[in-house]
Amino acid sequence: MASIPAKTDAESGEPALDRVIGPALLLLFVVGDILGTGVYALTGKVANEVGGAVWLPFLLAFVVALLTAFSYLELVTKYPRAAGAALYTHKAFGVHFLTFMVTFAVMCSGLTSASSAAKAFSGNFAEAFGLPSSILVALGFLTVVALINFRGVGESVKANVLLTAVELTGLLIVIGIGAWALGHGDGDLSRLTEFATPPGESIVLSVTAGTALAFFAMVGFEDSVNMAEETRDPVRIFPRVMLLGLCITGAIYVLVAISAVALVAPADLGSGDTPLLKVVEAGAPGFPLSAFAFITMFAVANSALINMMMASRLLYGMARERVLPSALGRVHPTRRTPWVGIVFTTAIAFGLIGFADLTALGGTTALLLLGVFTVVNVACLVLRRDRVEHRHFRAPTVLPVLGTAACAFLASPLSGRAAADYRVAGLLLLIGAVLWAITRAVTR
Repeated sequence: MASIPAKTDAESGEPALDRVIGPALLLLFVVGDILGTGVYALTGKVANEVGGAVWLPFLLAFVVALLTAFSYLELVTKYPRAAGAALYTHKAFGVHFLTFMVTFAVMCSGLTSASSAAKAFSGNFAEAFGLPSSILVALGFLTVVALINFRGVGESVKANVLLTAVELTGLLIVIGIGAWALGHGDGDLSRLTEFATPPGESIVLSVTAGTALAFFAMVGFEDSVNMAEETRDPVRIFPRVMLLGLCITGAIYVLVAISAVALVAPADLGSGDTPLLKVVEAGAPGFPLSAFAFITMFAVANSALINMMMASRLLYGMARERVLPSALGRVHPTRRTPWVGIVFTTAIAFGLIGFADLTALGGTTALLLLGVFTVVNVACLVLRRDRVEHRHFRAPTVLPVLGTAACAFLASPLSGRAAADYRVAGLLLLIGAVLWAITRAVTR
């Protein structure tokens, strides 16, 4: 039987990406990406900032993410193409340097998250099987992720369905144990209104610092817009799917935070790296704790897969916009995946695994993305003057304005963000500027 030729891109003549993502798969992509591994570790760190009212920063982070999501929805339905924030920045401002830096910041966030997930996978693998943690496990894990990514978007999103179901199950177990324990008179709900602030610091500053930290758990919804060229009818399905996914994850985060602080004192919750394990142990001592090691393995695997998919599509999209070398936009003729982008991003992720303090970059990642979100909200307003032929979602004007103000505030020192975040972000942006100069010279 003769093979069916791959569809081609109308402008470039290259093979086109494969449109296989429907509403259900897109919803699981959004939910799985936002849930990720953040909530498994961040609950305790946020408790250190605010005390028992740990649910409040997660709620405020959800509101800020929702404001920015409306801008993304207007832009992805207006320009249903890969590359997301970088594409919108390019169209709104047309400044090559700014577009490149947004591309670099988003790529850094994805690859840092994926590499952190690979190291976490190695650690949980060692714990589950009683073996010493090995960098070879992390490298092997990322290799498997790359092969799934290359195999096809259909296979990738199906793997995401399984992984999302497992990581969602882990959080529902925490919520269920919390509800069961509280229903039997265990726990202390009065902690939910307690604030723990350092001497001389206001409650407001503690809450904003906690929100800036909790925001890392809400990022991820923006990754989905990079899959626009692989989504069936993105103009129609993106608005309801992204908003539904955000609301589902926001509710889960708040319920997890309430269950956690009601069963475990904030000071205990904030010590160590496994806060939710403490919640399960306190609410259901007979629960097999080793099962959580496997659940966490699936959660970090999903984070790695989704972020590597996003990063490769980002490079593909910007190569097609001629911001990056055209080779990064090549699509495999039979697998219909951006294979050069996959190889390139996987190689960088391999290198990042060697950094011992990689997992400490969560605050920096959130800072970079808050800067990107500020630019996207402004771009949404600027691109109102650009008319397109098809109908698209339009956000109420007040929402991008509020989103710009909220994201800029959380990215600023006024939010109480740690100084180390700015030092690391500055270093990364300096590297990005050097790479821009090299890329500019090559593409010319």
